[in-house]
Amino acid sequence: MKLLAVSLAAAGAIATPSVAVATPVAPTHDKPVVQHGKKPTRTVTVFAHRGASGHRPEHTLAAYELAIRQGADVIEPDLVSTKDGVLVARHENEISGTTDVASHPEFADRRTTKVIDGVDVTGWFTEDFTLAELKTLRAVERLPQVRPGNTVYDGRFEIPTFAEVVELAKRESRGRRTIAVAPETKHPTYFRSIGLDLNRPLVRAIRKAGWDRRNAPIVVQSFETSNLKELARWTRVPLVQLTSASGAPYDLVSRGDDTTYADLTTPQGLRSVARYARWIGPDKSQVIPRDAKGAHTTPTSLVADAHRAGLKVVVYTIRNENQFLPTDLRIGTDPNAQGDVRTELFRYFDAGVDGVFADYPDSAVAARAAWQKRR
Repeated sequence: MKLLAVSLAAAGAIATPSVAVATPVAPTHDKPVVQHGKKPTRTVTVFAHRGASGHRPEHTLAAYELAIRQGADVIEPDLVSTKDGVLVARHENEISGTTDVASHPEFADRRTTKVIDGVDVTGWFTEDFTLAELKTLRAVERLPQVRPGNTVYDGRFEIPTFAEVVELAKRESRGRRTIAVAPETKHPTYFRSIGLDLNRPLVRAIRKAGWDRRNAPIVVQSFETSNLKELARWTRVPLVQLTSASGAPYDLVSRGDDTTYADLTTPQGLRSVARYARWIGPDKSQVIPRDAKGAHTTPTSLVADAHRAGLKVVVYTIRNENQFLPTDLRIGTDPNAQGDVRTELFRYFDAGVDGVFADYPDSAVAARAAWQKRR
């Protein structure tokens, strides 16, 4: 199995121009390599969702390091901004559930309520802390009732910067194996509204890393559309348009555009996405829906439609626990016990996806090997 160095090349990986804003570059969609007398080899890329988040508190260097050891091709940091404009890895800018901030009396007066993407959210927010202040906090397990084993690591790990994640990936890329990074910009419209644009520091970080070239090991994701289109003008970084089973991109909602995620995943919508992105990242239920009892049904045409539009497909999120699996793959009655995730992965591989986001990269890597052997 060739790892992401090959997979991203096939997806049309990146080269960034030397100027701040560049002319848009139309995606090129390479054909699979075919050996004489053999079928094309299809690779499936394993994205470590927030690191090995099934085994360590998410978005910590320890979680990313473990994911790499487990064979993940890509590590995924969600990016938010500090008060002083530094990109850090947190699932949300509200950090009461992922750090020990509530136990720091010196920050008690920072607790507040804000409107984030039209929703009232109460807690502590990264944009109200400098990087130096955030570095005094420590990560905690976000799902302690689901993953109690991870709580033994509470209080041990710092909040990493994006630069630290990039440095880890570069350090761990040895020989023929390349570890890629898939940053997701969180709430870009909100951050831009408060003067903390995410795209500009992201592009600066990419260039500082020396990734201003085609096939650099990075792919940028977002649930919004405007920021991705801007990145497509500024860089040649491959992009992932994330979608949801419901709702709409907030940048479009905020300006009265009624385009929904469902619209983006129609054949026409996918062709539109392919003008600026190389991947589509749907909720896994958009590829294999569930029936009224929660069991898997027949796959939709989304993967085939995306491939016809020239897009690769990476689904989110594969999790091992029963409560996240379709009812026909659960084992026992404990919602937090692990079910038959291998069969779920096989179904998505058979459906033709090009990548999976997984909380347990070791399970995804093992299932991929078994699936390839079976084929």
